[in-house]
Amino acid sequence: MGIRGLIGTGIVAVFAAAPRAHATEVNVIGLFPGKALVVIDRGPPRTLSAGQRTAEGVLLVSADSRSATLEIDGKRQVLELGQHVESAALTGSLPSVTLAADGNGHFTAEGRVNGSRVRFLVDTGATLVTLPAADAARLGIDYRRGQQAVSQTANGRVLVYRVKLDSVSVGDMTLLGVDAVVHDSPGLDIALLGMSFINRTEMRREGANLKLTKRY
Repeated sequence: MGIRGLIGTGIVAVFAAAPRAHATEVNVIGLFPGKALVVIDRGPPRTLSAGQRTAEGVLLVSADSRSATLEIDGKRQVLELGQHVESAALTGSLPSVTLAADGNGHFTAEGRVNGSRVRFLVDTGATLVTLPAADAARLGIDYRRGQQAVSQTANGRVLVYRVKLDSVSVGDMTLLGVDAVVHDSPGLDIALLGMSFINRTEMRREGANLKLTKRY
């Protein structure tokens, strides 16, 4: 599909922390040689250098442009951009959905946007939930009133429109007020379940399946 940034393609790689009594949540939002930009316990972003430990006990062991190795509560976790760890103890009673990989290793989901059915491809390379213009029109979304932006695609630069969706549902999990973009690129005709949705869930790999559990 070749659309990255606001619209993107990525390989889903998820890691989950072991359950414990007091949870520390860590989200990696930026990666650099020897440094990582992280959010801890939903606080403000902070930059950690290799060897630096925070007051919460999170240690950045190493980092490069592809992943960060962190020590959290004495256990090492390897996280890629946009991935996070969180104790399962916090999320065990929250809504979740389990997705099976297709023959190409991709995860798709039957969901709903503003109450209407939409088929999603789970894509950690997409910053925001992304809808083709045809889907947006079918859903009655007046996307042309949204803020315009330009995204680079395999077919060149494409105009996109930023919108806020009233609700996005996958399985029994519904998130409200989800940031999204709408595009009219002929090379991408499936909706992408991007990081504006995924960052509000815990992602856990269970064998060949992917489990998403609502965080907030």
